[in-house]
Formats: sequence, C-alpha cells, structure tokens
Amino acid sequence: MTDLKQNILNEAHRLGFALAGVTTPDPPQHLSTFQHWLAQNHHGQMAYLASERSRLRRADPKQILPECKSILVLATPYDSPLRYSGEGPGVRGQIASYALGHDYHDILPSRLKALVAFIEKQVGGPVANRYYTDTGPLLERDLAQRAGLGWIGKNTMLIHPRVGSYFLLAEILLDLVLEPDTPLTTDHCGTCTRCIQACPTNCILPNRTLDARRCISYLTIELKDDIPLDLRPLMQDWIFGCDACQQACPWNRFAALEGDASFRPPSGSATPNLIPLLALTPESFNQQFKHSPLKRTKRRGLIRNISVALGNSADESALPALDETLNDPDPLIRQHAYWAREQIVKRKT
Repeated sequence: MTDLKQNILNEAHRLGFALAGVTTPDPPQHLSTFQHWLAQNHHGQMAYLASERSRLRRADPKQILPECKSILVLATPYDSPLRYSGEGPGVRGQIASYALGHDYHDILPSRLKALVAFIEKQVGGPVANRYYTDTGPLLERDLAQRAGLGWIGKNTMLIHPRVGSYFLLAEILLDLVLEPDTPLTTDHCGTCTRCIQACPTNCILPNRTLDARRCISYLTIELKDDIPLDLRPLMQDWIFGCDACQQACPWNRFAALEGDASFRPPSGSATPNLIPLLALTPESFNQQFKHSPLKRTKRRGLIRNISVALGNSADESALPALDETLNDPDPLIRQHAYWAREQIVKRKT
C-alpha cells in the first residue's frame, strides 16, 4: 500500500496539485467550532451551510460516502496578488488573486476525475469515490490540517510553512485504505496579529473564525442584497473577494511555489478599469465573464460592487457613468449607484 500511496501522490503532483496528503474519514476536529459559528449566525445568508442535511454530512464524511476509508486532500497554488500590483489609467478596482483567471470550479474537477481514473487503474478496478473542490459538505481546512497540509491561521486560512496560504483545496473520498499522513499540529502564527490588523472591516474573530457578514469576500460574492451602509466605506476598491489578510501574513512572503497558470489574468492585469464596466449589459456580462469566477456575482452584484468602489474612490470622472447607471432597471443597482454618486459629490464640495 505504501507504493500505491506514493504513486497516487506523484500523479497528483503531475496533475498540478502541489500539495497532497491523506487523512481518515473520522469526524472533523473543529466540528464544535463550526457549530458554534453557525449558532452565532456568522454565516449570514449562506443558508446552505446551516441545513440539517449539510450539518450531518459535515459532521461525518461517511454520510457522503458510506464506504469511505481514506480522504485524499489536495491543494493547487495560485499567484500572490503582489505579482500583479501594477496600475493603469482609469479608476481601478481589486479582485481576489484566485479569481483573476479561469474559474477553478471549471478547472479542478477534470483533474480530480483524472486522478480517480489513475487510482482505479492502479488497483485494477472501480473504487467508490466522491470528489469536491469547495462544492461538497466538508470542512475542508480541518481535513487539510489533518492530512498535514498546514495549520489553520488566525485569519481562518490554511497556511503551509513553505507555500503560505495562496492555494485552492480539493478532496477525494475513497473506498480505499491509504496510510494517513501526520497532522500538522504546531501553531506557527505565534503572537502575530497582522492579519487581524489588516482586515478593513474587522471581521476576524479571536477563535480563528470570522463574521462572514462583515467579510469583504462575503459582501462582494455571497450577499445578494444591499451592502450595509456602515460597511461600504470600509470596502475600499475591492469588487470581488479580498486578499487583505493574506497580503499581511508574513508566511506568504516565503511562498516558494509559482501559481497555476490557469488562474492568471489573461491580460496580465489584476486591476480592471471600473467605469466602463458600469455599462455592462446582461449579454456583455455573460460573454466577458463566462469562464471567470466573477460570473457568480451576476451582473447586478458586480455593478453593485463596482459602484461602491467608485464611491470610495472619490473620483469625479466616474460621475457621468454613475448618472447613466441611475437609469438601470434593477433597483439594487440604482441604489448603490446613487450612494456612490453622493459620496463623490460630498467630497467634491
């Protein structure tokens, strides 16, 4: 079985999973933390996390695959946003680094499928399995820590001592006995609180969880309604996701791996010019972001986010486009465009 496991890990690396480890399907170590987090309503509008079925499955991976004997945990690196720190003309906005290129939900499943096919070829027959990348009812970071891929930092991110935290997780549940790896139990955060200090909205909590309702990633992606008025000025120029806590983390200074090319921006630019994006039609939005994670916000969410970023910019050149946006048929878009216009006019006077 040792040779089998090593062959699987070697193939995982070949497919682009820079980190790979194995753990058991035992209940997650931090289940009580997750349950308390839900009880505090820190998940906001992400109701899918709190359903009874979701709770049962996250509490026991065997609820997903009863035959499960091992869980293969994998990680794919993406580039640090520092790689794309250049600016350009116009009013620019920031996008989380993982979302600059192709949507990982479109890229990683085919690699996971190929790895399952390799495993079945190695053992000479079908192996019951389930695989996910941020789509299954699993506590991914808990499993990754148990598989030796890192420790959970104060900003809730999984941090590897050589890779940092800029990577995407995936899992394969297998009806196959593989030797589990040694969990990484050492906390290498120490007394450092840079991530907490760097968070623009103060969403990071003392118990290594966060209040999603204040997190910029939640506000720009998961939240479907109006962004709370008190949080809008704190969102700076982020229009999709946020890297602030990762940028502040000292462990990301030493990240040795180059990110997967699939997740790099096609043009090499990480900071889009925001004003032209206000004019996106439903058709042009679908065409431009067809293969991008940004499609998740839908047009209304993206223009909402862009309006907030423009309001925070105080740039008067955005006023004509915002005035046009006030005619949009969507009331959510109109409301945020009006707020943005008021912020710019207020600072102008």
